[in-house]
Amino acid sequence: MSIRRPGIAAQYFDGRSARPVAVSLHVDGDHLVIDATDGDLPVALRVPTRDVLWPERQRHGQRVAHLPQGASIVCADAPGWDAWRHAAGGHDSIVVRMQQSWRGTLAAAVALMVVLVAAYVWGVPLAAKAIVQRIPPTIDEQLGERALQSLRQRWLMPSTLPLDAQQRLRRRFAEVADVAYGSLPPPAYRLAFHASHLGPNALAMPGGTIVMTDELVRLFADDEAVLVGVFAHELGHLRHRHGMRSLVQASALGVAASLVFGDFSTVLATAPALLGQLGYSRDFEREADDESIRVMQAASIDPAHMARFFEVIAETAKNREDADTGVPGIALSSHPATDERAERFRHAGREMPAEPAR
Repeated sequence: MSIRRPGIAAQYFDGRSARPVAVSLHVDGDHLVIDATDGDLPVALRVPTRDVLWPERQRHGQRVAHLPQGASIVCADAPGWDAWRHAAGGHDSIVVRMQQSWRGTLAAAVALMVVLVAAYVWGVPLAAKAIVQRIPPTIDEQLGERALQSLRQRWLMPSTLPLDAQQRLRRRFAEVADVAYGSLPPPAYRLAFHASHLGPNALAMPGGTIVMTDELVRLFADDEAVLVGVFAHELGHLRHRHGMRSLVQASALGVAASLVFGDFSTVLATAPALLGQLGYSRDFEREADDESIRVMQAASIDPAHMARFFEVIAETAKNREDADTGVPGIALSSHPATDERAERFRHAGREMPAEPAR
């Protein structure tokens, strides 16, 4: 025996005309019964409840149900509709219940933030690393050459270092790399010396070019171990393909920001990518520092020499800022704190066995 539950008034649209029909709705067993209350427009339907689509309800606004063949029912009495649906055995999905609860909304917002932070901290770097593994090294070379050309047009000039000094450093760096990497070949690199407007600096271009400025060589002419440590640091950037990974990560952040802000050309879309790269650059610098420590230890060079490098570079950078040269501080702009890095090299030096530096 079917049970006819209390009904509710609504309006019926047949899907062909915009004219509404006043109806009364009842649930009779597993059927929705629709009876017209307007004598001029007779409507009498029995629709299986499984064929009725009940859209997610909002806290306010009218209620709607969709029937087969484009027909629909609209009810302006939202509280009455909800009570009728509940009495008839209808239940909201868990999504709707969470949407109607401030606790559920807060929990969803917190979960979203956790997901976004996790994607930023771990997801994007891991995805970039996986993508870069599929990019041929020739792409790195092309990008690195273009970047180097741009630097040469504005910041770099031909080196004024004596050729014998350049050759001595090339030989020394090659010896250290051969010892540190043993039977495995070191990352392919091309060492280029340049006078520059960048001050004492060293840069690793994607594809293998390591630029070392004349100012850096002269600043540490009395401590060649520092130059070896800087070289090994830049070699770490090449080994881990940090240049290409930075590009992939910046692109991913830019696309994500553009999707959020809805404009791929706006400054707002590029700003989060630039800010995000500061964190990733610090991670890359730590990774390159680890490589520098490993190479120096393998070559029996005390990594503590690099502590002096950070102290001198920090003071030099401060003086350049005071002079307001307008030249970007590439060596320090996005690196970890100088004191933190210097202490890591000192700690690595203390762990070395007592033997003379080579």
